[in-house]
This record gives sequence, C-alpha cells and structure tokens, in this order.
Amino acid sequence: MSFAALRTVAVKEVVDALRDRRTLLVVLLSSVLMGPLVLVALSALVGSLEQRAERRELVAAGLAQGPTLVNYLQRQGFSLREAPADYEAQLRRAALGDPVLVIPAGFEQALQRGEAPALTIVSDSANKRSEAGSARLQRLLAGFAREHATLSLALRGVAPALAEPVRVHERDLADPRARGTQITGMLPFFVLMAVLYGALHAALDSTAGERERGSLEPLLASPAPPLAIVLGKWLAVVAVALAIALLSCFSFIPAQWLLRSDTLAALFQFGVREALAFVAVLAPFAAAISAVLMAVAIRCRSVKEAQASAGLVVLVASLLPLVGVFNLGEQAAWQLWVPALAQNTLMTRVLRGEAFDAAQWLIPPAVCAVLAALALAYVAARLRQAAVR
Repeated sequence: MSFAALRTVAVKEVVDALRDRRTLLVVLLSSVLMGPLVLVALSALVGSLEQRAERRELVAAGLAQGPTLVNYLQRQGFSLREAPADYEAQLRRAALGDPVLVIPAGFEQALQRGEAPALTIVSDSANKRSEAGSARLQRLLAGFAREHATLSLALRGVAPALAEPVRVHERDLADPRARGTQITGMLPFFVLMAVLYGALHAALDSTAGERERGSLEPLLASPAPPLAIVLGKWLAVVAVALAIALLSCFSFIPAQWLLRSDTLAALFQFGVREALAFVAVLAPFAAAISAVLMAVAIRCRSVKEAQASAGLVVLVASLLPLVGVFNLGEQAAWQLWVPALAQNTLMTRVLRGEAFDAAQWLIPPAVCAVLAALALAYVAARLRQAAVR
C-alpha cells in the first residue's frame, strides 16, 4: 500500500467534505449547539423553580377554617393567599402554577377535639409547576402534624419523645459530582449523537455520493490500491467526526456561563479535563461508526438510498444508550462490549469523577477496533469487485 496515495485520498476527502458548507453548517448547528441549548433551557427551568421557591408563597382554599395551620405556615416564613374560585380549571390549563391546599369546614374545631381532620392538596400531574410544589407542601403539613402532636402530648403531661421512639438520619454517599449527573446525565447522549451525525454526512458523501456523481470509477482506475483508497476515505471521515466531537465537547464549557440556576451551576462541573476525557472515550467509537457507515453506504448507488440504509444504524446507535437509563442496578460487564452503550457509560463515569479500571480502558476500544477492521475489509472487497468490473 502506498502511504502517499493514502495521504492524497485522505486530503481530497477532507476538502470535499469542507466544500459542502451548507450541509456542514447544518451538522455543526444541530450537533454542536443542541446540547448547550438544551442545557441552557434546563437551567432556565430550574432557575424559575428556584425563584418560585424563594417567593415562599402558598395558595389555599378555606384559610378562615384553619387559623392554627395558617399561624404555623406563617411562622415558617410563608405567605398565603386565597385560591381563586376556579382553581381546578386553572390548574388543568396550567394558568395556576402552585398546588392548592384545601382546608375543609370545621377543621379548627376537629383539631381542638383531638380528631384528625383531612387536608387535601390539589395539583395536576400534567402541570409540572404545580406538581413540583406538592412535595414541599406535604413536608410543611407533616411538620405541622408533628408540632401539633408534640404540643398535645406536652399538655397532657406525656413526654413528646414517647411519640417518636427512634430518630432517623439520612446520609447520602454520593458526592456532589455524582448527584449532578442526575441533571447532566444527558451530556454523553448529545455528544454521542454529534459524533454519529458528524460521521454520517462524510461517510455517505465519500461512498454513495461519489458513486452517484460518477467520480468513484476514475478514482478506482488510478494507481492507488483499493486498500489505500478505503483507508484514506476512512481517515477523512474519522477526522470530520472527531472534529465535531471536539467542538461538541468543548461547547459545554462556555455554555456554563449562561446557566441561570446557581444550584445547577454548582453541580455542573465540566472543564477541559472532562472534555478531553470525553474525546478520548469517543475516538474509538468515531473510528468504528465511520467504518460501519461506509460499509452500509458502499452498497448503495445514491445518497438517498444510503441515507435510508444508514437510518437503521443511526436508530440502533441512538437507542443503545437508553439501556443504561433503564438499568437501575450495578453496571453489567456485558455493557462494555456494546459500542455506543459502552461510551455512554464511560462518559457518565467521567462526569461522576470515577476512575476507570483496566477492562473499561481496554474492552471498548478493542471492540471498536475489531468492528472497524471488519467494516473496512468489507468496503475494500466491494471496491475491488467494482474495480475488476
């Protein structure tokens, strides 16, 4: 194999990929900017929820029925306002963003008689704002119940500790970075899709695109051997995919400057070290998926036909990371042997600040290398057959 021919083919393919500026711009905007835009939108949502929590305002129906409860809530620093008459309709159409506490008639009298009157929290699960406030309201009511029970026991000369024979303390073992992945766990998926769609355009253009334009036959008639042509095209596709991966990973660093939520900004720890680790994890996947897409497209005579065939590869690669989302237990060893899923798992570990063991360093790149070699061998065989004909 002539390395000069390989270099010539690789440079030619890179130049061809850069000439289609409109398609390249669409790929960059959709792949590189999508993740940061979603991150900024998520921070705006979290920021709005934090602002609502800082207002410390509650909506209730029947405030006059529970002065004791109203006094407790006000002592906790909350202001209360009467719910509108049509609060149920407003909750359904999301015009009201707070859950409504309904205090029934006779609540205060039942409380004084030692009974257990019922309180109702009205929310709409389809109304995410009201659903988010329900948990806070439930905690407040639980605190009111404990305080009232403690005072009732003290008035009757009973030690309040008897009503609470044990105390429960919670201890979260997760560090702040691991807790942050509950929100930032979407980053590996967006970066993975950026690599996939970045390689898709270049792979289809260098195979089915050249066949459709009629420029593949003159290239096969040149002195360059088929293997040099295949490797040159593959290196060009990998270069484009890695360039988009690099841009996608580092685009999250300036995106942090636009975060509107202080909580999310504290949890989201993504710097140059994490970005470089992402690129290192994605490099074998970029090499493998580029070869697979070329193998799929080399069988097609037009870009449109190749896009339909490559759609299955894109679908499978985008669905595989969801296995890790639905797996709530310990990471299974077989996940390291599945491309896309293994990379998603490793990038999640990077976000958590966890170290890799030897298997995690070696198995995913080895699988990608074997997959790339098989796909490139298939492409080279197809080109040899085309050159003979």
